[in-house]
Amino acid sequence: MRLKDKIIIITGAGSGIGKSTAALFASEGATVIIADVQEDSGKAAVTEIEATGGNAMFIPCDVTDASSTTVMADQVFNTFGRIDVLFNNAGISGVGAVHEVSEEVWERVMRVNVTGVFLTCKAVLPYMMKTKKGSIINMSSGIAEIGVAERASYSASKGAVLSLTKAMQVDYAPYGIRVNALLPGTIMTPFVEGYLKTSLDPEASVAAIKRRQLSGELGKPEDVARAALFLASDESGFVMGSPLYVDGGLVFGKNA
Repeated sequence: MRLKDKIIIITGAGSGIGKSTAALFASEGATVIIADVQEDSGKAAVTEIEATGGNAMFIPCDVTDASSTTVMADQVFNTFGRIDVLFNNAGISGVGAVHEVSEEVWERVMRVNVTGVFLTCKAVLPYMMKTKKGSIINMSSGIAEIGVAERASYSASKGAVLSLTKAMQVDYAPYGIRVNALLPGTIMTPFVEGYLKTSLDPEASVAAIKRRQLSGELGKPEDVARAALFLASDESGFVMGSPLYVDGGLVFGKNA
């Protein structure tokens, strides 16, 4: 019960990494708030957690909308009296080199992946500052630090999240708030599965992705969830402003 009695918000927790993390956090004793723009999947995640004896609640939240994030944070604090952990997991991908990406796609990726983190933190931080404690986990990516073809908007957004994480840690350390980032490699989520199905040669695409990770495999949502558990728990009390790589060797290794 490494998260016993903690009140934890996870954005985008209706599927993929967020859903796996919510289930793990609940099994470790947390009350998990599923903050998701998709009501059906968000409520389904709550039902699954409750079926295994965990505590969870769904709050609709669009991370790109300031009023939505504010209402969500207010509801959580007014219900529980504190917010212990915020996991900014919600995000979208973007495909294409710079000359191929439309302004609309660029702005959408930045709006969700960067502004979404900013707005959710902005809504939650005053409550953490009031209680003088908290852990914020921001979802960056391994490709914030390396070049990957045709991922201009996504790489830029995740690099911004990593830089924002470091800046936030300086500002909020005096309030007892820790801010860290997760940097996954390619994780087999429903989004990645859907992307691979659009490939002309899905098997070749999977093989190419596996080759760029030293593990030779794609990661699983549970791999990232376990790393998030460490950052959410008191075990990481001396970890501040850090990027935690969960990438199967994507960033620091290269196969011959």
